[in-house]
Amino acid sequence: MTKVLRFAIFGNEYQAKKSASIQKILAVLNDRGAEVYIDRPFLDFLMTEHIDAKGAVPFDGDDFDADFVISMGGDGTLLKAAARVGAKNIPIIGVNFGRLGFLSDTMPSEIDMAVEALYQGNFSLENHTAISVECGEKCVNRVALNDIAVLKRDTAAMISIHTTIDDEYLVTYQADGLIISTPTGSTAYGLSNGGPIVVPSADVLCLTPVAPHSLNIRSMVIDGNSEVVLSVESRSHNFLLAIDGQSVTMKEGTKVKIRKAQHLVKIVKLPNKHYYTTLREKMSWGVDSRG
Repeated sequence: MTKVLRFAIFGNEYQAKKSASIQKILAVLNDRGAEVYIDRPFLDFLMTEHIDAKGAVPFDGDDFDADFVISMGGDGTLLKAAARVGAKNIPIIGVNFGRLGFLSDTMPSEIDMAVEALYQGNFSLENHTAISVECGEKCVNRVALNDIAVLKRDTAAMISIHTTIDDEYLVTYQADGLIISTPTGSTAYGLSNGGPIVVPSADVLCLTPVAPHSLNIRSMVIDGNSEVVLSVESRSHNFLLAIDGQSVTMKEGTKVKIRKAQHLVKIVKLPNKHYYTTLREKMSWGVDSRG
């Protein structure tokens, strides 16, 4: 007898053009007799698009349990799903409805094969480091899969970021900001600011300044078990703290403590999906543009 699997589904409510693909995924799961739970805002969106989600049970916040999480959207949707999964240890498979799809590397056309692989156990799990931040009452123990950044606000002048690693003073960055990236996030915001590409299995963190004032300041790779403490000075007396792109305004002088989270994020990798292949295809890594 085939085991009944439980799926918790997160999605992007702003992708109405993808409704046919979403319907196909739900139909495949229904044919398998799967238990389907859908994030309530996404389920409400499906209903307005007249997508048949018969038998699906809505859930709110992190009040769910499942064998797998399916993220329907781009990498941003998967980041939000990972934040909601938290320490539940539920593997996430990303179905790419976005543009790049570096984390969400399963295409809607592959969903039959993907679901079959999940039922057959024909997949691997890739462990991804997450980082947590403590910075007072506004964001106690918030977690990011990609990166945490301190940034200047709007058109304000550059900020001064006093940085210590494991209680040892490193440097004061004079810059528009500083990005603390996981290996997963190394191909995101950090890369666009000149940071290195790091394979997901590496136990490191990357510090990458945003528009540094000094040419002597470069991206830096540190031990993944280090604690990074940041203190910001700003002419506007505040700054932005961005956690996987979701920002909040903080007061000048607030200590921002960043360290590895206590849990890992588990990403489902199907047999035909490989990191270096994705790197070449999605990032045009090594492509000679000279023609």
